[in-house]
Amino acid sequence: MSAAKKTIPKEYEGFLPMSRAEMDARGWDELDVLIITGDAYVDHPSFGAAMIGRVLEADGLRVGIVAQPDWKTIESIQVMGTPKLFVGVTAGNLDSMLSNYTAARHKRKEDVYSEGGIPGKRPNHAGVVYSQMARRAFPGVPVVLGGMEASMRRVAHYDYWEDKLKPSIMADAKADVLVYGMGERAVREITRRLREGNRDFREIPGTTLFLGSKATAAMDFSDCIILPSWEELQADKTHLMRLTKVVEAQQTPYCGKRLVQMHGNRAVYMEPPAMPVDGPELDALYEYPFMRLAHPIYKLPVPGFATIKDSIIVSRGCAGGCTFCGLGFHQGKFLSSRSVDSVLKEVRRLANSPNFRGTISDLGGPTANLYAAQNGHAEACKKCHRPSCLWPSICPHFGINEQPGLDILRGARAQPGVKHVFVQSGIRMDVALRTPEYMKELVQNHVSGHMKVAPEHMHPEVLRRMRKPAGDFPAFMDKFFELSEAAGKEQYLVPYFISSFPGCTEKEMGAVEEFLKKEKWNLQQVQDFIPLPMTGSAAMYVTGLDINSEQPIPIVRNAGDRERQKRMLRPNLNPKPIPGGRDREDNLDRVD
Repeated sequence: MSAAKKTIPKEYEGFLPMSRAEMDARGWDELDVLIITGDAYVDHPSFGAAMIGRVLEADGLRVGIVAQPDWKTIESIQVMGTPKLFVGVTAGNLDSMLSNYTAARHKRKEDVYSEGGIPGKRPNHAGVVYSQMARRAFPGVPVVLGGMEASMRRVAHYDYWEDKLKPSIMADAKADVLVYGMGERAVREITRRLREGNRDFREIPGTTLFLGSKATAAMDFSDCIILPSWEELQADKTHLMRLTKVVEAQQTPYCGKRLVQMHGNRAVYMEPPAMPVDGPELDALYEYPFMRLAHPIYKLPVPGFATIKDSIIVSRGCAGGCTFCGLGFHQGKFLSSRSVDSVLKEVRRLANSPNFRGTISDLGGPTANLYAAQNGHAEACKKCHRPSCLWPSICPHFGINEQPGLDILRGARAQPGVKHVFVQSGIRMDVALRTPEYMKELVQNHVSGHMKVAPEHMHPEVLRRMRKPAGDFPAFMDKFFELSEAAGKEQYLVPYFISSFPGCTEKEMGAVEEFLKKEKWNLQQVQDFIPLPMTGSAAMYVTGLDINSEQPIPIVRNAGDRERQKRMLRPNLNPKPIPGGRDREDNLDRVD
């Protein structure tokens, strides 16, 4: 029986409900699904909780959101009652430890995914805390854990901020199932089963289970790869290198094996990744009725939303496989792109919105100029376990097609009401040098005056450990300035460099310092290395081994040595940062 409809402020209409009053206004007496998130609720496709909520809404479910609840009070997640099907939990768009702490392990002064940028609104290890809260608040209701934090901590891993190895997040969270990756396919299958009264979550691609001791003893693991156990890792941390390389190699929906990691007499049981959403199905996700606004309950802006509110996502996945990056473990290395028509349709919707001021801040994704590129389409791709399609060189099966990228840039620029279209997402310089028309279009028409690029380093051995190509940056730089001059524009590059990366001593850092002095370059932003959970760089940091040769390499661990590497770049730091730029040590360190 539905509740009687009540009125709510008009500006609340269209958002997924966050309160009982909003439920009542819809005539709902209960939710089917409750989503708990560590971010403020912003109804935009860049926010995972909003996307999953809209996916479930499109399937006819009643979905509510509790954003940044008070984790000290169980009642804070009970405001809309007990959901009928399950509770979904995410720490937010970033790992909560990365949101809360800097590379120097200091508490951040700003949380860009909170109202007003106010820090302290999410707990450390938010996925664990929220899952345990949901267990206590809603006994018997399945808890589904997802998001970036869950993806990157699904097996035993290293936590930089606590400086120790930790077991799978499932061992602490007590969730029924973990969804890793983008999640739409897996969450729909979980929902389908629950609607049918089936609580068996096995054999769902893109999920991880923590089996009980009896279920573990009864399982046949003969078709699985057995990872180093939690106990083996504790006894010998060098096992983390093999663990990381095996998980990375099996990160393919085409030929990936099931993975098993023992924690005592219980097994973490991980299915291969879900197939990437592509084609009309991908287009449909971005045509859901997102409000493209923060929920009106907030009186102060959400800084992270301000930077992307006029942006449009055109693709997913990253084929780069950089060892410092979590995208390959979360979005996956196989690319999917929206159709040109779908992108331009969203451009028109954005241009017609009352708050639009004529500038699209970004047409991009994880890597903007990989739009419409293809991998996974050839038979060789479906048998491949390489972590990167672009390193040490671009794979001959990797399909590069610059025309669709040209079509969306030119098409977006031509839409009524659109004055400027910029590309702020990262680009692959090696691919850009192979697509001269796209690069010309990009540089001459779609740069806001400053273009961010990520050479990351200048020493070939450090770049090899990053899986980044050496030698492309100077060639890209020359072409950028040549094209800018031809267009009669004074434009600048904003390069990112990483200090204290595994294998980088002051000697290797000297290659960056020498380059900057030679070019008389004043840096805008510097990143002090953070070993993110489950990445190759974290494995190198912990084990002291090169990821390629597995031979010993020097590791910079203490604050004094790290500071000396940063000081090598500080004479080149511009004291007047570019408007909109960020000091990545003091604010939000880059994840990609």
